[in-house]
Amino acid sequence: MAAEPELLDELRRLRARVPQLTGALAAGVDGLVLAHDTPGVEPEVLAALTAAALGVAVRMADTTGRGDLRELLVRGAYGYVATYAAGDSAVLTLLAQDRVNVGRLHLEGRRSGARIGELVDALEAKAREARAREPKPAVPAPPKTPAKAPLRTPAKTPTVRTRSARGSATTNARTTTES
Repeated sequence: MAAEPELLDELRRLRARVPQLTGALAAGVDGLVLAHDTPGVEPEVLAALTAAALGVAVRMADTTGRGDLRELLVRGAYGYVATYAAGDSAVLTLLAQDRVNVGRLHLEGRRSGARIGELVDALEAKAREARAREPKPAVPAPPKTPAKAPLRTPAKTPTVRTRSARGSATTNARTTTES
């Protein structure tokens, strides 16, 4: 991704503003990693789990009439996992120690989510414009084959079928097994 350096810069600035962050990940809503700064955590696994949790959270918000999902917060015994909407097609997931100021986490996470969303949405818009400007590949016409004269086959004499009388004898087959 061309904007990956910008995304990484934003993640690193965020980690500098909130020292209790232990990791930050920008991912597509489909679970693909866009950029990450997650030492000790596999980014692909975290992105996939984020997409799965996001699916449940979006459904819960929708079912309960709470509107579009903005954020998701999970508190564990050793810290927090916070996920924030980042534009139309991305999310920001943050890992934080248990002693983080949750208000500060939300403030900075929302700001960075908005910035990452702008970067990703702009990149996608640029890619759509580039695809629209690309000349469509001409579909080659199928090669013309010379018309062939129909094959003439010699006339066949029709086969005459007749019915023969069948006898009314039936066979009765028995099978026996010896004990």
